[in-house]
Amino acid sequence: MSRFWSYFVVGLLGGLLMLWLVQRDYRREREVNSLTLKLDSLQFLITSLELRSSSVPLGTDERTQQIPYSGSEPAFSRETHLTRAIAMTSSAVVGISVETVTEVANPFVPRDPFFRMFLDERYWPRTVKKQASSLGSGFIVTADGYIVTNQHVVENAVKVTVTTTLGQKYDAKVVGTDELLDMALLKIEGLELPYIEWANSDEALVGEWVVAIGNPYGLFDINDEPSASVGVISALNRDFERDSDGRLYSDMIQTDAAINRGNSGGPLINADGRAVGMNTLIFTESGGSVGIGFAIPSNRIVNSIEDLLRGGVDRNYWLGIRANDLRGVMWRMLDLAENRGAVITGVDPGSPAERAGIKSEDVILKINDREITRAKDAVDYVNNTDLRVGDRLKIVVSRRGQIMTKDVELLQIPQTKSYDR
Repeated sequence: MSRFWSYFVVGLLGGLLMLWLVQRDYRREREVNSLTLKLDSLQFLITSLELRSSSVPLGTDERTQQIPYSGSEPAFSRETHLTRAIAMTSSAVVGISVETVTEVANPFVPRDPFFRMFLDERYWPRTVKKQASSLGSGFIVTADGYIVTNQHVVENAVKVTVTTTLGQKYDAKVVGTDELLDMALLKIEGLELPYIEWANSDEALVGEWVVAIGNPYGLFDINDEPSASVGVISALNRDFERDSDGRLYSDMIQTDAAINRGNSGGPLINADGRAVGMNTLIFTESGGSVGIGFAIPSNRIVNSIEDLLRGGVDRNYWLGIRANDLRGVMWRMLDLAENRGAVITGVDPGSPAERAGIKSEDVILKINDREITRAKDAVDYVNNTDLRVGDRLKIVVSRRGQIMTKDVELLQIPQTKSYDR
């Protein structure tokens, strides 16, 4: 019996010891968890204080930094270089309204020559005058009212009216036009007018942001505000042959900024608010913009303005050469190394070509570093280059196998006789 109680006491003491150990571990675990939560709360408080101190300048009251929410972001946060450039230049963009008179076939006169011979032309004129109006864009380039636009905008104009963003209307004088370069210079009477400064188009970059501003579809006349479309310069130095109207577009700036009917003559500005070009033509199948538009580079416009202020340019030049393709074994007879070039078949007496020492049977190989493989190459070069009286051409010729360079100065065509160029 005594042994039983001994075991009972030992077991009871052991049980009490185990119970105490379990409770001790449980209390420790609770204390550790509580301490961890307090540390996390303290870390969160420290982080919040750090963020608050970084957003509020030292020495200022946090409450003074709070701005009531107005439902939209503050205006200054939406401003960019482009929005500022548009704001700087829009007031110098103008709408151009043109009244034209053209001659068209008289619809009351039969087209058949047999029937027309019985009608007296004094009473049945073959053509009649037709009035029409059109709209375009332009922009002021000097404070005293000089305006540039495209020549095709004011072609055949009998009256040109300029409308500014203030709603003011001016009768504009056409100072001069350059049909080949599609340039026109207008003048309105005004002082201290807003104007757009020029960028250097030689420094234009493919990919830089540009804005086309103008009067598409006459929208300018609705509220005297020009339209702006944003894009980038897609390519530089795009050259095109003369179009059906005889205009020559070379070194053009390509942009994907939307250019539509009525945008012709408006500025293409860069992010600095300077005109890098003048919007002129588009490629389209629908008549609207498809993201392929072209602008005349600013440097060419500036040079054209100077020419127009001097009274225009003289392109009535005289070269005095006639040439044909090499045929058969002609190239061997002329001691050429290969069958390419344009053989000169005639040189006008007293012409610039003769003065430079060019002779018949010379073979043209190059004109101003342009390779000539056939006569058409020479004709295309002359037709698609803005050549003027006084310009000089370096013509490389082969004379019986001897290569020589001739410096030809273009002269004005004599008025007494008609010559081939």
